Amino acid sequence: MARRSTSGSTGRPTGNPSGPRNRTPQPVRVRRRTFGDFVKALLAFVVLLVLVVGVPGALAVTVGWPLPTSAPSMGWLSQPIGVDTFLNTLTVIVWLAWAQFTACVLVEVKAAVSGVGLPGRVPGAGPSQLLARQLVAALLLVGATAASFTPGLSQLGHSLEGNQKGTVAAAQATPGILAQQQEQAKSTAAALAEQAGHVAAQAEHGGTSAHGTTKYYRIQPPEGRHHDSLWEIAQRHLGDGRRYKEIYELNKDRVQPDGSRLSEASLIRPGWIMEMPGDAHGGELVENPDAHVPSEVRQQIGDYARTGDHAQHQQQGGGQHADQDGATAQITVPAQRPAGDAATPAAHAQGSADPSTGHSADHSFGHSFGLPEALLGAPLLAAGLLAALGRRRRQALWQSALGAVGGRRGMEPPTPTGDAQDVQDALLVGADPEGVRLLDLSLRGLSAALTAESRSLPVVYAAWLSHGDLHLQLAQPAGKPPAPWQLGQDQTFWTLSRADAERYEDTDAAAPYPGLVSLGTMDDSRLLLNLEAVPGIVSLSGREADRAALFASVAAELATNGWSDRMTITLVGFGADLIPLAPSRLRHLDDVDALFETMAAETRQRRGALGAADHQSVLTGRTGPAQHTRWAPNLVLLATQPSAEDAVRLAELAADAARLGIGYLVGTESDDLPGAAWAMEITPDGRLLAPLLGLELRAQLLPAVQQHAVVELFVEADPEHDPDGPTTTPPFLVDISEQGRPAVYARLVGPYEIIGLDTPDGDRSALLHEALALLLLHREGVHPRVLSSALWPRGVTEDVRDALLERLRGWLGTDPDGGPRLRTDATGRLVLAKSVVSDLDVLRSLYHEATQGKGVDSRAVRGRLLTDALVLVRGPLLADRAEGRYRWLTHEIIDAQLPLLVADIGLALSAFHLEKDRAQKAIEALGAALKTAPDDERLWHELLRATHATGDPDRIRALAAELIARSGARGLPPRTEALLDELLPTWRDGAAATG
Repeated sequence: MARRSTSGSTGRPTGNPSGPRNRTPQPVRVRRRTFGDFVKALLAFVVLLVLVVGVPGALAVTVGWPLPTSAPSMGWLSQPIGVDTFLNTLTVIVWLAWAQFTACVLVEVKAAVSGVGLPGRVPGAGPSQLLARQLVAALLLVGATAASFTPGLSQLGHSLEGNQKGTVAAAQATPGILAQQQEQAKSTAAALAEQAGHVAAQAEHGGTSAHGTTKYYRIQPPEGRHHDSLWEIAQRHLGDGRRYKEIYELNKDRVQPDGSRLSEASLIRPGWIMEMPGDAHGGELVENPDAHVPSEVRQQIGDYARTGDHAQHQQQGGGQHADQDGATAQITVPAQRPAGDAATPAAHAQGSADPSTGHSADHSFGHSFGLPEALLGAPLLAAGLLAALGRRRRQALWQSALGAVGGRRGMEPPTPTGDAQDVQDALLVGADPEGVRLLDLSLRGLSAALTAESRSLPVVYAAWLSHGDLHLQLAQPAGKPPAPWQLGQDQTFWTLSRADAERYEDTDAAAPYPGLVSLGTMDDSRLLLNLEAVPGIVSLSGREADRAALFASVAAELATNGWSDRMTITLVGFGADLIPLAPSRLRHLDDVDALFETMAAETRQRRGALGAADHQSVLTGRTGPAQHTRWAPNLVLLATQPSAEDAVRLAELAADAARLGIGYLVGTESDDLPGAAWAMEITPDGRLLAPLLGLELRAQLLPAVQQHAVVELFVEADPEHDPDGPTTTPPFLVDISEQGRPAVYARLVGPYEIIGLDTPDGDRSALLHEALALLLLHREGVHPRVLSSALWPRGVTEDVRDALLERLRGWLGTDPDGGPRLRTDATGRLVLAKSVVSDLDVLRSLYHEATQGKGVDSRAVRGRLLTDALVLVRGPLLADRAEGRYRWLTHEIIDAQLPLLVADIGLALSAFHLEKDRAQKAIEALGAALKTAPDDERLWHELLRATHATGDPDRIRALAAELIARSGARGLPPRTEALLDELLPTWRDGAAATG
């Protein structure tokens, strides 16, 4: 073994960099018990005997029972207070003080026997518990467990609070410890001290300098206490938990007795051996080992002592990898296949795709149009936000149509402007809904396959999206994955190719890993960290504004992602304005006190539920019959720096969080948050650093400006936001008179037809028709990047896109005044001239004119306009569109707008005819509307009324039977049942006969 050098008490290595990362330890003698220790123990025993046994005995003999033997009468209140009453009251107080002190003694004795580093606190018993601790410590000082029963043993007389702040329980014990290693890990401190002589002998044979001996610490099993951690070891034996990094550096990558290696400061196992800095102290340390210990134990310590050179050599070789036979200790970038293997030939012919997602990487417009790059580079976040926004807008349309919000029937969603418009365009460009769909299918498919094989879900620390493939990094090897998954670069990687993911079909399996959230990109791979699987707290340091941007990104993606089911995201001290993104998922707490109150109760509840269900963790509960009823994660985002005392409490709360499906991401001003399992730092230039995890990412952020704009989109889509506005006027009205005949007329409602233009060349016709349809559905204008992203979701080169725009301009031509029919407005967006019109524009204009224009004052005009509008409806939107094209329609809400508009027209025309008792005409109008909006309950209700108005009971019975058949097992909606009860009281008899 190479010669060791030292730099002082800090224990940091100096000197020859090629030697092992150690230093010459200062001689520290194992403290032997003295006569004074026995005297202290005897006195402590006497004092405890007097206080715990003598006090109640004396009270029972001298005073007796101090409380009344029967219920006192009201007259007792008016009696004078005598000596007996005073003595009895004083006796009750003494009894209470004795009970409190006895409880403190029991708590301290339990902590000493079980090895807990931080005994529980008895409410209101600060001085009493301190006295109890000192007496129990003195009594047990002569026992074998004295050195380990409390971290403050050498500081008797210090405050109770001071002792509590020093210890943090944060590490996770990795399952799979061999029985032999468990037995060895239970060795007492005295037995370990006898092993120290062999270390010196082995070190001498290996070439170690004789100037000092090396001290070691063996990681102890929990056995009723929190799992041990490097922080606690440093606190006990170095006097400062922040010196855990020195222990980590001494032992990093060295082979442990179980064959695995320490590659992450937060992950240590019982039975492992830790070499300690030279100034370490305490009875648990092994020094000057004795040769009389079992040969197997001596061999383990000796073998570990010789691993320093190997660890240093491995570090210099630049290779840090997760041990294939042990637990994952780093988040490692997966081995990548060539980018050309992942993308289709068409994608390469049209341009480059983002290799991490297979999504468009078109940046040719750069910042010239002001789109926020943060959202352009966040495909999964953008897809989630866009899908949630679409659902919110559809919900608002249905609420307005059903009269939930008065005065807004038929309302068009407000057109965003300014920053909100830029953010919406960025979402449209950056979103990768196909990537989200494949990720969701892949994870649920994996869960279903494991369930079919009666296997449990493995713990997943991270997922990587690389060149379209999905790589899951496991906490530890879990055997061969189910097909079509394959083993990756080592036993801790399960990999699924994009081609295999596309063959997955929908399954009813519960979401197995809902806590996955994007953090950024590294080496053309996108990292999703599984927050609920982290063994403790994830800390995030850096500037406040940078931390806030990352917290907002994490919260927004968790709230809207498509690979989760139920979930709770608890935002503490920030994010109240984010609630509109997902009110059912996001929860805001004002401060840390509210967090402790809430999460302490939830932690207890989850522990009890897991125990009652006989599950080891929430992963066990996400498979099988009960998978959809429980085990939704709760992810806590605390953006503000907790106090030192709160950090300790939080670390204790998070010690068992990974098993319970609870994750903690905590902001801090420095990188030494107590109890942090994984520490990350966000830099001003947008890099996310996690040295212990081996990560340096380009962080995914949601800066304040974009965050506020995203929230504005959701708030404006809420029908309750502004009940008095906006007006119901569509954004684009056309001249429906004979003089307003358009130059170009496109029929979109039904089969796609274009009148007024020559048919373009066959190879270019599909793209030109799709581009025109997109522009016609967005009369407010379309950003060029949105257009190119819609036509080429996997990317396009600049020359191909520009060539298409030029052909589109040439195809549309110019108006008689010489103006182009496709122009660019002041914001850089592509806008069609008013001479280019679609039947959807005419449909909206006819309905608006009939209900808010000339038709209001003229019944004849209203009937003609409504009839003309209904004639335009030939079927669903773009009924004959080619398969694989027009995928951008999934981002639109036109599929909800058009049926509602047609239903409104049908209802208005039916009411027009029923005013003159023309029931058959009303039935015809409603039937025509039902062809496009068959699920609109309003149309069926009006059809029932119109049929009832014919006076033919057979027709209404036939219609009732049709409705019952359509409803199937779900049954009729309550309002439909009520209407049938009114119009056809005997309809239930017919339904029973049919059933």
